[in-house]
Amino acid sequence: MRVITGSARGRKLKTLEGDEIVRPTTDRVKEAMFSIIQFDIPGARVLDLFAGSGQLGIEALSRGAASAVFVDRDKNAYETVKENLAVTRLADRAEVLNADSLTYIKNCHREFDIILLDPPYNKCIIDDVLEFVVACCNENSIIICESEFSEKLPDRSGQFQKHKEYKYSKIKLTVYKHI
Repeated sequence: MRVITGSARGRKLKTLEGDEIVRPTTDRVKEAMFSIIQFDIPGARVLDLFAGSGQLGIEALSRGAASAVFVDRDKNAYETVKENLAVTRLADRAEVLNADSLTYIKNCHREFDIILLDPPYNKCIIDDVLEFVVACCNENSIIICESEFSEKLPDRSGQFQKHKEYKYSKIKLTVYKHI
């Protein structure tokens, strides 16, 4: 796993062991995701919820995001994100939290421009998370969810509506934008 482009381009990132803990986003899907939001990244405040190794938030920082908050409840994920931020020299614009993602978002009082959701597959938690995520958004915010192709995501959550879905083999990216 590596950073695709930007200031940390080509840097290798540490991954977590075991598919039950984390399922890294493939380079193909990551490239597609960041092509979708490429013009929204410079200066953006990013939330990488269910951060895992932190590769999505790190990619955003590498491409010019102003800041990123990484949230994961797994202690190993928390440590891995910190190590990956150090390797990429992006730690000065990041905050890493060892917390449950749903608990964090329920109590969040910040506003983000881009929210990256990549929760564990087959847990059906995107619906629950979206309900609270929209409270941390402004009318220009973008929410991107990575899920299994077969998972049905809501058409709308608060003032955010499903804008477009992109399919990559067994993976689906769903983009939500303000109505």
